[in-house]
Amino acid sequence: MESSVRSGLTKFKQLRHFTAVTLLALGLGACTGLPSRPARETPGAAQPLARMIVVTPDTAHDVLAQLLAGEMALTHADLKGASGHYDKAMALSADPRVAERAAALAIAVHDGAAAQRALDRWQLLGATPARMAQSRAELALDRGDTGEAKHQLELLITSGDKDAWRQFGRVLVAARDQAQAARLLEALATPQRLPDDAHAWLAMSELGDKLGRHAYAMQIANAAMQRFKSAETYAWAAQMRFKDGDRDGARALLQKALAKAPKNIQLRLAYAGMLSQAGDYAGASRLLGHGPQNIDTYGMRAGLAAHNKDEKALAALYRELQKAPPDVREHGAYLLGQLAEMQHRDTEALDWYGQVGDDDEHAFDADLRSAVILHAQGKLAQAHQLLGQMQLDYLDQPAQLRQAWQLDAELYLQEHKYAKAETAFSRALQVVPDDPGLLYGRGLTYAEAGQIDLAVKDFQHLLKIKPGDVDASNALGFTLADANRDLPEAERLIRAARAAKPNDPAIADSWGWLQYRMGHLDQAERTLRGAWQARKDADVGVHLGEVLWKQGHRQDAQRVFDEVRKLDPHSSSLQEALKRLHP
Repeated sequence: MESSVRSGLTKFKQLRHFTAVTLLALGLGACTGLPSRPARETPGAAQPLARMIVVTPDTAHDVLAQLLAGEMALTHADLKGASGHYDKAMALSADPRVAERAAALAIAVHDGAAAQRALDRWQLLGATPARMAQSRAELALDRGDTGEAKHQLELLITSGDKDAWRQFGRVLVAARDQAQAARLLEALATPQRLPDDAHAWLAMSELGDKLGRHAYAMQIANAAMQRFKSAETYAWAAQMRFKDGDRDGARALLQKALAKAPKNIQLRLAYAGMLSQAGDYAGASRLLGHGPQNIDTYGMRAGLAAHNKDEKALAALYRELQKAPPDVREHGAYLLGQLAEMQHRDTEALDWYGQVGDDDEHAFDADLRSAVILHAQGKLAQAHQLLGQMQLDYLDQPAQLRQAWQLDAELYLQEHKYAKAETAFSRALQVVPDDPGLLYGRGLTYAEAGQIDLAVKDFQHLLKIKPGDVDASNALGFTLADANRDLPEAERLIRAARAAKPNDPAIADSWGWLQYRMGHLDQAERTLRGAWQARKDADVGVHLGEVLWKQGHRQDAQRVFDEVRKLDPHSSSLQEALKRLHP
């Protein structure tokens, strides 16, 4: 019922404009048609207006009042109330549009009796055969009367109305019983009945695919391709072949489509997408590199180059986009920022991100990336100031607000400002309670701050929400091992994480550190050395160095510590380890 009400509300989004025009027309007509009686002569110098008597109908018989009440009900999402007011209004009005709206509202709220009254009134007032057939088909489908729906749909598609097939599709899309709609589609929208219009054929094929009748959709797509031989029909047939797993057939058809319309950017994008899905990234890049360009082709070319880690292609694309026409460049400010950032041109990236307009779909992401760059440049206050402004700007958009708070928290965590990081994570969790990413981040913050009980609580809560989550299991296991408490539970958790991701260096680091806590120095050294070779991470290096030191290999340990200093000159983990090793 809720979905039907929502669809009904969508259908009446244009009602306010209709009502304003109708009220004006009906209002003038109502005033001129009111009953009146001649004024009596009265002695003296009576004012002219004193002799005028205006007769006003009661609300129940006032079409304007009913229309206004119906409009008010719609603003409060009260479709049933609106239907009741329009039911009364259409009985009082000679305007066919009021009856039409009354019928549509009655169907939307599944009031068959009111819908029938409105349809009869509308027909009396001069509804076109096509529109009447469409509405009667909608009512029949709402009642589950397939036979009547089929009869009315046949009247619709044979009415000669230029929009008949479009209305036919709308009736079936809105049907409550999609299986019933699919059967009617196959029965009526046959190659013998469809008009000499490629768009109608493609629409019916797409509708069939949407309704789960893939074989029908393929049949109509192939028939349309054979009949019209247009770029659009070749492209749609290619898409259907691709869905069937026939990639070679799809590529062949897309080639034919491109031959028909070589400058069609959407066709090139579709073909390039198909090539990239098949693993032919070079072919996709070559295809997109020739012919007219827009921000979509530039974006896909950038994505392909980034996937291939082709720095030369990224640099060339950056230069090319900078020389693009002003309108393309204007819409490409965010992409230019990304390309600059990929090439470590952070100052240029900031400038491009600053040019992204407030109404651009990437405005939020541009600000988010700007904060990351400012922080990396050491402009910590500016980064947090920008994020603070974003938290105000997106106060009414929970998804964006969450991201702004999370990044703010993560940057504070990097700065070891744990209290501020915890505050930001907790604020975000008030907006999105039990969000796994936020719980994970706050748990790490507590762990780094030495608040082990709170960290364990967050990680355990996260595992209740996402049982068996690998990252949460590893984080909780490492936290317990690092605190040298409940080592059997830590072993169980990390072992499970390691089984799920046997080649993950972070999990290997946790396992190695657990072995160290358990006194298994040789096993700890082997595991940590493997993790260190897989990824030069400062914390992994600190753990390996401490194990080597405890084994008596102090020169080896010192070499590892020196490498850690190069990676992170301000590593707090290293400072803490050295205090333990040099008390």
